[in-house]
Amino acid sequence: MTNSPDHLSLKEKLHILADAAKYDVACTSSGSDRRGKKGYLGNAVSSGICHSFASDGRCISLLKILLSNECIFDCKYCLNRSGNDRPRATFTPEEICTLVVEFYRRNYIEGLFLSSGVVKSPAYTMDLMYQTLFLLRNRYHFNGYIHAKAIPGAPEELITQVGYLADRMSVNLELPTYEGLRTLAPNKKPENLVKPIRLIQHGIAEHRLSIGKNSRMERSQGNRYLSNTIFQKNPYLEGNNSASVIPSSGRLSTPASVSGTSGSFVPAGQSTQMIIGATGENDLQLLTVTQKLYQQYDLKRVFYSAYVPLNEDSALPSPDTAPPLLREHRLYQADWLLRFYGFHAEELLSPERPNFNVLLDPKCDWALRHLELFPIEINRASYGELLRVPGIGTKSAMRIVRARSQGNLTFQDLKKMKVVLKRAQYFITCGGKMLHRIPIEEDFITRQLTYESSHKNWEIAHPETYRQLSLFDDFHIQGDVTVEDSSKVWSGQL
Repeated sequence: MTNSPDHLSLKEKLHILADAAKYDVACTSSGSDRRGKKGYLGNAVSSGICHSFASDGRCISLLKILLSNECIFDCKYCLNRSGNDRPRATFTPEEICTLVVEFYRRNYIEGLFLSSGVVKSPAYTMDLMYQTLFLLRNRYHFNGYIHAKAIPGAPEELITQVGYLADRMSVNLELPTYEGLRTLAPNKKPENLVKPIRLIQHGIAEHRLSIGKNSRMERSQGNRYLSNTIFQKNPYLEGNNSASVIPSSGRLSTPASVSGTSGSFVPAGQSTQMIIGATGENDLQLLTVTQKLYQQYDLKRVFYSAYVPLNEDSALPSPDTAPPLLREHRLYQADWLLRFYGFHAEELLSPERPNFNVLLDPKCDWALRHLELFPIEINRASYGELLRVPGIGTKSAMRIVRARSQGNLTFQDLKKMKVVLKRAQYFITCGGKMLHRIPIEEDFITRQLTYESSHKNWEIAHPETYRQLSLFDDFHIQGDVTVEDSSKVWSGQL
């Protein structure tokens, strides 16, 4: 590992550490509101902030940097692993504050995304991050959006203090199974990864209770596919074990050393990232872990990062392996189904079919495996049944329910409601009739749907230049995307 030279300028450090941060996709727009204050710099708005672009073309909305790309760990998938001979740099807290304030004054940014390699120890690195955020909030009076990483293994007190200064925090799981971690990241322990997630969750819940609000995602019983994942035997799995990660007082009160804050603990929630394609996890394992994170750990977002071959190692895919961008895209679509369409992971996939058909979106894939439920009659189906029809989204389903109280709907009416009939026509009837005489047969419908999507699928899997996919990307895929849906995507509220 090349040591960080003392003579590096701030510009040189910025070049190294901004480039080193581009593979971390676990960030989005703010998701929290905070008005500007007299004597303070910046604000945070839930409708989003100014966006910029990384060198590989990905849309970013923040000054996205690492505090340091030095790391004591040797995770095989990571470009900044200790075994790589790379230029190393570490910002001081003052240098990061200078960058944020000067960039903000020039209208380059509206917020900060701060991650880091593990310098010397998790405690040392987390303390540097705390010092940085404390200076920004108190000395420089920066009131804008800040997303900070919690370093697994750091003391709970430091994570808590950062939580009162940041808007959003995240802990990257990276690999969701014991085997994957043991193979590619032997220095990382599952319990150390999950412990700060649970700690942050309880801090958020405590704050909600203190203001009379408490929201929970509906839980399912679909945990039987968590076998071999990091949650299988984790001591922080069950709620009755949560006391082990809560300070002895039982309540996360604002530390006396954190002044100048509103008392809110991680108001924009927490997120995480999982790498796709570096190890052999199937989609069922990934989606089951995702479901658990939403239901029992109350995460705001789970991000997926298609593995880009950066290092040569016998445990990794070969360097000429293409990033699984289309698979990543399907997982994002399935993630949407979990959160807003009432699906559960064990419905979308099974041990017999543990992976999505990458040529089809997950809802089409599910519908084709459950043709006994179709076609459904548009004029009689419940709202929940409509949501399960490919081509019908949350808004168009609500429009259908409202409009049919005035009379029976036709296919022409559905088209005006932005229903995607190219997909929906195979699964619905209007007045007892289908749009065309179509055999309800899996192979036939699969051929039709994959033919329609083949060109778009190719564009996703073969971009002109590599870039991470996100829910900001639609690749011109037709769907029921409304103004309301779009605003929620940008705000991080989805």
